[in-house]
Amino acid sequence: MKISAHEEYGLRCLVQLARAETKGESLTLAQIAEREGLSVANAGKLMWIMNKAGLVQSQRGASGGYTLARPAAEIRLNEVIRILDEDTVDQFCKTHTGVLDACIHTSDCGIRPVIVGLHEIVQSALSEITLAQLVGTEANVDATLHKIQKLQVRLGSMRTAH
Repeated sequence: MKISAHEEYGLRCLVQLARAETKGESLTLAQIAEREGLSVANAGKLMWIMNKAGLVQSQRGASGGYTLARPAAEIRLNEVIRILDEDTVDQFCKTHTGVLDACIHTSDCGIRPVIVGLHEIVQSALSEITLAQLVGTEANVDATLHKIQKLQVRLGSMRTAH
């Protein structure tokens, strides 16, 4: 799976807000942009998208700024990626047609089930990870993700055994 820069930057902005949440703080657009090395315009576009989608909320005024709209423990990565994704799997057959207006394999395609299946696997894995789990040291986050991965492998083995 390829994560676009748009998705990566959006996730990074959300992680900053999740860190601020643990301290009961909000962050201004300038603070988010500076902490992530983004232009204010780029961070602003991402925050606008995520505000519109209900992931973040903004408060105007001297003590204003951005906060998560829900606790970080309730925001799953599949939701974030779905909101920020510019190239959904639904568009696969429409955007990868070659020189024609429509794909020549619309009635019987061996590629589509692979692409859709891989997308479902990735979405399932992302649905197990919350924004709160991305806050902390890289080693702690990596350990948490390995636990999730092992659990998914065990669950997959149990499903195929029955």
